[in-house]
Amino acid sequence: MEKKRSVLKTVLCVAGCVLAALIAFAVLGLCYLTIREFRPKDKMGVPGVFPLESSVSEVSLEKGKDLRLVTWNIGYGALGSKADFFLDGGSSVITATKKEVEWNMENIAASLKDLNPDIFFLQEIDSDSTRSHKVDEQLVMREAFPSYYSSFAANYKVDFIPYPMPPLGKVNAGIMTLSRYGLSSGERIQLPCPFKWPVKTINLKRCLLVNRIPVSGTNSALVLVNLHLEAYDSGEGKIAQTKMLKDFLEAEVSKGNYVIAGGDFNQTFSGTKVPFVLDGMWKPGLIEESEFSTDLAFVMDSDVPSCRSLDKAYAGQSREDFQFYNLDGFIISKNITIKSAGIHDYDFTWTDHNPLVVDLVLN
Repeated sequence: MEKKRSVLKTVLCVAGCVLAALIAFAVLGLCYLTIREFRPKDKMGVPGVFPLESSVSEVSLEKGKDLRLVTWNIGYGALGSKADFFLDGGSSVITATKKEVEWNMENIAASLKDLNPDIFFLQEIDSDSTRSHKVDEQLVMREAFPSYYSSFAANYKVDFIPYPMPPLGKVNAGIMTLSRYGLSSGERIQLPCPFKWPVKTINLKRCLLVNRIPVSGTNSALVLVNLHLEAYDSGEGKIAQTKMLKDFLEAEVSKGNYVIAGGDFNQTFSGTKVPFVLDGMWKPGLIEESEFSTDLAFVMDSDVPSCRSLDKAYAGQSREDFQFYNLDGFIISKNITIKSAGIHDYDFTWTDHNPLVVDLVLN
């Protein structure tokens, strides 16, 4: 009997030591993540990156000239048609092999070349991230468009995300703008973050990437705003971020500038047809267009979805079994004429989003 008590005492002691070690490890990990948390300033200058081709001369932007803009969430090159993702109801954490990431990025770049934009906004672009096998996607785009100027703002920097199993690991990602025209200045503007400690230590710090291009013969600039608004909050984050975006755009319009904001809003404009939401699926919020200045126009495609759900893989499935959304759009000042706009449907082959293309001219 005494021997059994001794064995039980030893087992309980070992279990207690293991539990204490796990708790200590978790506390130390949380302390490390708190110390290392990405804490950007409210406003930060963003250096413009010159084209890789040194012989390129700056192109002048003039009124009356046709422009083509594209916005595309590229899903960090790992959310192609075979991917599902745990945060969207799927089971996968690492959603693609390195070869698949490289193949997706190659095809995304080739598709952008076919679309031939003068300016384009990218979201979810990685470098040195576990989820995309450390492929430098900024460099991929710069090499694919060596005559373009570029600008980048980080919105997701975490040394190690410890969940789920296997863990998501290191993430270094952001939004990127590329332009045929010289970008005279760049600014990262921090958006409100709806998450509290400790969740916010490993969450996105979403922002606006603002660049300006002088319009020759005027005192005005074309103000470009690249964005990727909140996805995983309960709604208050999107509302606060949209309000901040609204105030910024209306202030720029009042100065007489030309303004184009584009990206993944994770919401649908009120003037856009909302796809039917299947039972149990995430439902996007609405951006009420009437709450904005009448000097701003809203562009989304009601006929072709810009995004598909990641609760399951898309390849080989019927479109009738899938949840689609319209989340990608542009907000454009009315001193710019919109000639055409629409989603270019690549059937979600290389990413879970389709690109939105708009052709326009500065009045």
